[in-house]
Order: sequence, then structure tokens, then C-alpha cells
Amino acid sequence: MAPEPIRTIEPPQITVPRGSGANHTDPPNWFGDALNDAELLLKYAAEIGTAVDADVRDSILQARATFADGWDEATAARVLTALTTLTNRLRPVTAESLKACTSETRPTVRNYWVVAICLAVVIAPFSVASFLSSAISAKVRDDITTANDLAVKLRTQLGSGAPVQGAVKAAPAPNPDDSTIITELQTYAATIRSIYQRGRELNALILWSETDPYSDIRDITKKDNKKALHDTFELPLPLSDFSKATNDKTAVYQDVRYFAQSALDDVSFFYGAFATCLLPALYALLGTCAYLLRTFEQQMAAKTFVPSTADSARFLIAAIGGAVVGLFSNFTIGQAASIPPLAIAFLVGYAVDVFFAFLEGMLQPFTRNAGSPSSNSSAGAKA
Repeated sequence: MAPEPIRTIEPPQITVPRGSGANHTDPPNWFGDALNDAELLLKYAAEIGTAVDADVRDSILQARATFADGWDEATAARVLTALTTLTNRLRPVTAESLKACTSETRPTVRNYWVVAICLAVVIAPFSVASFLSSAISAKVRDDITTANDLAVKLRTQLGSGAPVQGAVKAAPAPNPDDSTIITELQTYAATIRSIYQRGRELNALILWSETDPYSDIRDITKKDNKKALHDTFELPLPLSDFSKATNDKTAVYQDVRYFAQSALDDVSFFYGAFATCLLPALYALLGTCAYLLRTFEQQMAAKTFVPSTADSARFLIAAIGGAVVGLFSNFTIGQAASIPPLAIAFLVGYAVDVFFAFLEGMLQPFTRNAGSPSSNSSAGAKA
């Protein structure tokens, strides 16, 4: 006969009722949250060596031990009292800040980094381009002034060529030394080359929106173009006819000056508008990022960091403050030092509260005059 299979006897399931007595009720959600917060503060106090009263400690431990069995008003009152005592003892550290410092720091840091990197990607190239355009534009203006003076001086020294019929013959001007004229011609030609080169640099900053008058001979890999470029911008050899050399270079200078001046106007329009309207707002946003990162680092070290939705409002306020700062010129401090608007915009973003306190201080004289008795009496007299 085949052996009978062994039967497994299941042990009886014993259900242990939660709590004791018929009056058991589940604790509300806030009681569990309050108990968790009190335990978190008690643990932090132990870590930093802060003394806690035995009653406070025992109230929290007893509440945790009896939490699964039920709750009553006396237990809840002791937990709330202990939580209040620990909160006052450990202030400014709170249970909310302790939880934020352990679980919510990574998203916050990532958001700050994303905003800072995006701002840097936009600010860095445009700041460099704005700085270069400003420096090159100043040099072009100086060179144009120098070339204009040389053109008038050479024309006066060498005369205007053949006399006009019927014109009154003027007294001959004193003839300068040939070496002086040659030096002035060399400076004239070098200045023209400088204006042309810097005009091409400005044209590159505005994506070549202006037409280069000598683009057809810029390719120096071709032998003819190299010679044509040399003959256009260099003095002829031998330099025997000063008047012809001056006239030839003046014709080149007129084309070069028109090209450089057109590029200069375009750069002043585009980069001036960007530097006045957009860059201050971006620098204010960057200042806000710097402030939030510094505050975050300090609060993390002190265990007082709590995420706040007010950060987004601070970015908006900083952008408005930066845009307002862009409407002003340099800010003078004292008698000699001055701060450019972009630096002021960064400071505004870093200390938004100080900026608006400054604005409110400026408005106080107007509000004081509006509410003065003299103004009210005069208004009543008119009525």
C-alpha cells in the first residue's frame, strides 16, 4: 500500500486587536506628524549636545511607545507641550528645516545651478561682445577724428590742385618740409587702415550686416588681390607726388569712413539697446542667484533651510529692479568713484530689499508734502 501523504497542520490565526478596551480610536494625522517632529527635534538636540528636560524627553518616548495602542487627550497635550518646548529651545532650527536639510536639498541646488548656468550662457557672450564693441567704437571715433584732421591739414599744405577758373588767387601757404609731409601721409594711411580693420571687426559683431567696400580684394591668396590691397591702403613707391597720394588716400578714406561709421551706428543701436534694457535685468537675476546660493549655504550649515515659493517672486522683483537701473547712467559715489549700471544691477539683485528701501526713502519727501497741514489747509481754502 502506498503511504498516506503527510498532512500539514496550519497553526490557528490569532488576531490581536489594536489597542485595549472598547474605547480605542485611531489617532488623527496631525498627532503622528507632531510626534515625528518632536522626535526629530529631540534627536537633533542630542546630536548637538543641547540639554533637554526629562519631562519633555519622557513625554515623547512614552507617546511613541503607546502610539500603536491608541491615544488620548493627555498624551496629545504632552506631545504638543514637548514640541513647543523643543521648538523654542532650538530656534531658529525647526522640524521643517531639519527635514528640508536632509531630503529636499538636491532639487533646490539643482534649480539654482540651472538658473545660474542659463544666465551665464546668455550674459557671458553678450557682455564680452558689448565690451568689445564699446572699446572698438571708441577707437574708431578717435581714428576718424585723427584722419579728418590729417586730411584737412594735408589739403591745406599741398593745395587743392588746379585753381578754379574765376576764383581769387589766395596767398601761397608756406611749404612744409618734405619729411613732415611724408610723416603725415604715413600716419594718414595707417589711420585709414586702422579704421578699416576696426570697421570690419564691428561688422563681425553685427553679423556682417554692412557691405565691405573692399571685399572683392580681401582674398589675399590671389596674387592680383594682394597687390590691389597693397596699392589701395599703402603709399605708392616712390613717393614723388604728394598731392596725388593725398587725393588717392582721401578717396579710400571716404569709402572706409562710410563703412566704419555705418557699422558703428548699427553697433550703437543694437548693443546699446541690449546693454541698456536687457543686460541690467540679467545681471540683477544673476545677483539674486548669488544671494540665494549664499543664503542656502549658510542655512544648510545652520540647519535652518526651508524651501520657499518666495524665491520666484524675488527673481521677478530683481528683474524689475535691474530694468529700472538700466534707465540711469553711471552712479557717482563720493567725488571721484562711480559705479556702472551693470554693477548696480547686480547689487540690486543681490540686495533687493535695500534697493526698495532706497526707493521708499526717495518717495518720503513727496508723501510728507502730500500729507502736510499746509497742503491740507490750502486745499480747504480753495474749496
